[in-house]
Amino acid sequence: MCTTAPPIDMATPQPDSPLLPALRAGFLAHFGAAPATLAQAPGRVNLIGEHTDYNDGFVLPCAIDFHTLVAARPRHDGQVRVLALDMGGATDSFRADATIVHSSSAPWANYVRGVWRELQLAGLAPAGADLAITGNVPRGAGLSSSAALEVALLQACMHLRQQQGLQGLAPVRIAQLAQRAENDFVGCRCGIMDQLVSACGEAGHALLIDCRSLQARPVPMPAGMAVMIVHSKVRRGLVDSAYNERRSQCETAARHFGVAALRDLSEARLQARADGLDPLAWQRARHVVSENARTLAAADALASGDLSAMGRLMAESHASMRDDFAITVPAIDSLVEILQQAIGSAGGARMTGGGFGGCVVALLPRERVATARAAVARHYRAPGGEAGQVWVCQAQPGARAWAC
Repeated sequence: MCTTAPPIDMATPQPDSPLLPALRAGFLAHFGAAPATLAQAPGRVNLIGEHTDYNDGFVLPCAIDFHTLVAARPRHDGQVRVLALDMGGATDSFRADATIVHSSSAPWANYVRGVWRELQLAGLAPAGADLAITGNVPRGAGLSSSAALEVALLQACMHLRQQQGLQGLAPVRIAQLAQRAENDFVGCRCGIMDQLVSACGEAGHALLIDCRSLQARPVPMPAGMAVMIVHSKVRRGLVDSAYNERRSQCETAARHFGVAALRDLSEARLQARADGLDPLAWQRARHVVSENARTLAAADALASGDLSAMGRLMAESHASMRDDFAITVPAIDSLVEILQQAIGSAGGARMTGGGFGGCVVALLPRERVATARAAVARHYRAPGGEAGQVWVCQAQPGARAWAC
């Protein structure tokens, strides 16, 4: 799936985002003309499979009904002008054909600049563009606001190329360029999961992604199941957190065991050859090895509608993130416990995202949503006293672009 460039009319019918009117009006007011192209890319929630993607392992995310929108119009004077409506109307500009450097004053702009640099390196950068951006993916919550921005930008630029009769890019290639922008320019060494599910998501399905081959198998979501996301109000930042440290520890463990990635390590070999490896690196490896197995089992449980089995796997995943990977925090652990008690054996809850705060995801029957929501309101408060924020989502399609 997602291996060929979509046709130029790929988004008929057009998405009906509530953000579109303000985006169109903001573009017109700032740039003095209407956009030629609009693109939309979703955020995501990962149901299970945490920190396995950059270890060439398996993940099970779904695209959600939060998204980033980009409006674009071509320019032919070598200028790229950017308006970020969701950043209070902040702006940025740079030369389309010059060496791209970091913005020290506007960190958000580095995601745009990083994408443009990847387009340059691939020989695909437009001669210039006016770009307006808006979105409603919560930032710092572990729902991939950065990937949604990167993928939407790339979709918009590729759609501009297609409007000029040039070849676009397949969604998988878009995901790869987006990942490189975040890895090499922004400085967060994330895996491919976020960008790939944003580019390739399917409505009503999770995606079981093999992060080595990039094959993605749609897994149907059971009828009557709700996806609940609860923001803990504990803010996180992947670049400044221990995310990169965890990745380095995983690479150390892979070298110790003589494997290309921890995806290739069996449980038996992990237990038999622990001597000589730093204990923390061994714990990180144990999480990845066991999480890969849980993710494959979870895809089967989800496809068969077995929410009880899914709940057990999610509980084991959270315990592994807490004890072996050390990426949860007490507030997150408390929130998971509150949700699990409200859900009982008919589903499960776990932290989702890179860690150190952000969100918890729960899978539960729709008839238990009100109970779970009430339990969060009654029993959870963040360290600063804030209540958790609850969203109930549906699995959405991946990124799309369309002509204005």
